[in-house]
Amino acid sequence: MENGEVMNFVQGYLPVVVRSSSSSMLLWPSRVVETLEKLSGGPQNSKVDSGESLFLAISDLRHNLSLRQGLASSAGHGYTLFFDQAEKWFGEVVPELASLLLRLPSLLEAHYQRPCPQSHPYNKCGPSHGLKTSLRLLESQQSGMVIMTQELIGALLACSFFCLFPITNRAAKRLPTINFDYLFASLYDSYTAKQENKIKCITHYFVRICTCMPVGVVSFERKVLSLDDNPSCNYYPKADFWSRSSMPLCHFKVYMSGFIEDQSCEAIEVDFANKYLGGGTLHRGCLQEEIRFVINPELIAGMLFLPSMADNETIEIVGAERFSNYSGYGFSFCFAGDHVDQRDFDLVGRRKTRIIAMDALSSPGERQFGLDCLIREINKAFCGFFDQSKFQQYQELFHSDEFCKASPCQDLSQDLKHPVDILRNSILFHEAPAMLSGSDKGMSLDQLMNSLEEKCSQLVDHEHQIGIATGNWGCGAFGGDPELKATLQWLAASEALRPFISYYTFGVEALQTLEQVTHWILSHEWTVGELWNMLVDYSSQRLKGETNIGFFRWLLPSLFTGTDAMP
Repeated sequence: MENGEVMNFVQGYLPVVVRSSSSSMLLWPSRVVETLEKLSGGPQNSKVDSGESLFLAISDLRHNLSLRQGLASSAGHGYTLFFDQAEKWFGEVVPELASLLLRLPSLLEAHYQRPCPQSHPYNKCGPSHGLKTSLRLLESQQSGMVIMTQELIGALLACSFFCLFPITNRAAKRLPTINFDYLFASLYDSYTAKQENKIKCITHYFVRICTCMPVGVVSFERKVLSLDDNPSCNYYPKADFWSRSSMPLCHFKVYMSGFIEDQSCEAIEVDFANKYLGGGTLHRGCLQEEIRFVINPELIAGMLFLPSMADNETIEIVGAERFSNYSGYGFSFCFAGDHVDQRDFDLVGRRKTRIIAMDALSSPGERQFGLDCLIREINKAFCGFFDQSKFQQYQELFHSDEFCKASPCQDLSQDLKHPVDILRNSILFHEAPAMLSGSDKGMSLDQLMNSLEEKCSQLVDHEHQIGIATGNWGCGAFGGDPELKATLQWLAASEALRPFISYYTFGVEALQTLEQVTHWILSHEWTVGELWNMLVDYSSQRLKGETNIGFFRWLLPSLFTGTDAMP
């Protein structure tokens, strides 16, 4: 097991304990084991057959873990209310969850003992100059990744359900809620159908994994744009970078109906996030982020170890499985039954579901048209959209004056230094151990390298095809301007070398002309710099009170007046 950083995390944020100072073995206290063994034997052994008796068992487990911080005052009433009639839950699911919790120490041992690559050619921003993937705090301003099996995630979420995580150090580290006590307390304090249906999604997840435990893995990555001009990291671009960019704009497809999570093209799916990952998932929230987290509950595991995001950070989660269907939104949200996730797996064992959590400015009002806010939002999106494996390509964009003079229609592969070789080398360092299958055993070194090269080539070709699926990021409750945010995301996706952006308008009236506007701009072969400069000019006029119309009408009045005039 790794020492230092990992041991601090185990002792401060996980409910298991270390056997002794001279041993790294993890275990439950003996009285916790006794309670879990009773629960695993079913209601006839544990006498847990109601919400009330379940909460008494939870309280007993917490007492035996010496968890001094109290739970939300109405949590017990919430558990009692929800599980008032749930015979199958107590006869089948609770025993399986208890058995899963009994396995947690061994699952953690296996996780920390798993060999993982310690060097990575494009991940050199952290102090270790290498890639570690073990469960630990992914601190702010330090890029890093955690990779866990779905079984380990299930055990951690069972800890959340039984409210077993210590919370003493969490607020100081800017970590979100992780135990489920407030989730259940809010059900009782102000009963709403949306809250009940959120819990139905999560309990359905537990039913599913207790019936058949999934065998994939999920990765959680903090992505950072360096605020210093560090030559080994992607840096936080300034206004002149965007102004001078000659990058061609990527393809833009508008969907007036449908949902991001249902998109059929493989793409990074945007989570309209709170700066605290998960937002109000474990409280009373039920908007886009919270809905995504309850239909893909494995996302909640990231709330355990990912502190809040700064302006130059985003969080990318790959592999989270979807378990529930739903209808409605907000107060009308409703669990709509089982969902069987048909997404394929990548060579590492993750489902090909890529979710990027990025928080927009909240209630920005007119200041969202100021240059500082424009820079903040476009860089936040760029941080989320860039592919770390293309790091050297981004270096070229940031530091090469010649690139800024290049033709916007030029083939990037001829401009940039060996991008396919860069990506192939990245994959060999990062994902080679996971890519080796049983059929590779017994191969000679040359045969093994040829096998890896072939698999890497497949992954290289595939990575260049992944676009962005998004919508009205930072609009709605956050108060952002839909036309502004759509344009900023398009600019960021294009600069991040993404081949396309699929945009879901959710029927917002202000975006009725989005398809016509993007089609016109693409037909005239505008670059990122040209569109950015127009957006800056418009925003300046907006702040000065020289215009109060929307960006699209200002940019292309012909779409609204039938003339060919341009501003």
